[in-house]
Amino acid sequence: MKNEFKIYYGEHASQFGVLRVPEDIESCPLIVLIHGGFWQARYNLEENNPIAEDLTKRGFATWNIEYRRVGEDGGGWTGTFNDVISAINYLHRIKESFPLDISNVTVIGHSAGGHLALWLGSRIQTSSKDDGALNELTVAFQKVISLAGVTDLVKMWKIHEQKGIRSHVANLLGGTPDEVNERYKLTSPAELVPIKVEQVLIHGELDRHVPVDLSKDYYNYAIEKGENVKLVILPDIEHFKIIEPTSPAWTSVLDVL
Repeated sequence: MKNEFKIYYGEHASQFGVLRVPEDIESCPLIVLIHGGFWQARYNLEENNPIAEDLTKRGFATWNIEYRRVGEDGGGWTGTFNDVISAINYLHRIKESFPLDISNVTVIGHSAGGHLALWLGSRIQTSSKDDGALNELTVAFQKVISLAGVTDLVKMWKIHEQKGIRSHVANLLGGTPDEVNERYKLTSPAELVPIKVEQVLIHGELDRHVPVDLSKDYYNYAIEKGENVKLVILPDIEHFKIIEPTSPAWTSVLDVL
């Protein structure tokens, strides 16, 4: 695709993003895309390429970010979290060369990327409760769209445990909720409400990977806390249809943009 640029924000092979910029636009709104895959190294940002290309055709610049994942050197706690912060902070540098409006930024995350997107929202007005383990976010954004996002790390851990498998959440954080409780409190969106950023949760009713109840429960709790949050439940939609531009589910995403 023309006007597509691979840009490194760090020295590791996974510390990069792909910037796509519409043609003939002087200054365009920006969408940051964070892919899913339960934070595992075997999944990468290519899953978001179709929606990145679709959004760019519609006049948005897209910054589809990669990050160190579990199974890579530095992935998991704390590298995965610091990488997504670094990737967004790097927009300060990128805008010097490209026509980006970083005062008009939306973050869209799918699955585990939805978790990271919501968590990033909590960092905009965060206080230093993490003893400097996590980097400071220096680019504010206006909206988070969670697509089948993991809104509650403890509940997701329990779901995996009930299935008799080692939880991907435990792999990410280096232990169970009992073993590293403070890490769960610092990184689980459900623990961080209110985050004071507009949030839209879009989830398919037929999702077998991340149950729709995670978004429903988070929404109800966020409403109680006075959050600006919207919930869109899509009947007959499973986990991956939500990021297919040819799927009717994608129309729901475009509507909230």
